[in-house]
Amino acid sequence: MILLSALVAMAVLIGTAAHTSLPVFLTASAAITAWLLAFGAREGITRLRRR
Repeated sequence: MILLSALVAMAVLIGTAAHTSLPVFLTASAAITAWLLAFGAREGITRLRRR
């Protein structure tokens, strides 16, 4: 069930990306990438401090 939900969510996101203009898509992609990098860095720092 989780795999099916993930596939449906991915299909919706890909379909949405296909219908937006390139500048909007690139801006959204950059924002998501920045958020994921910040989250990963924060988690990595937290993991290092716990040791």
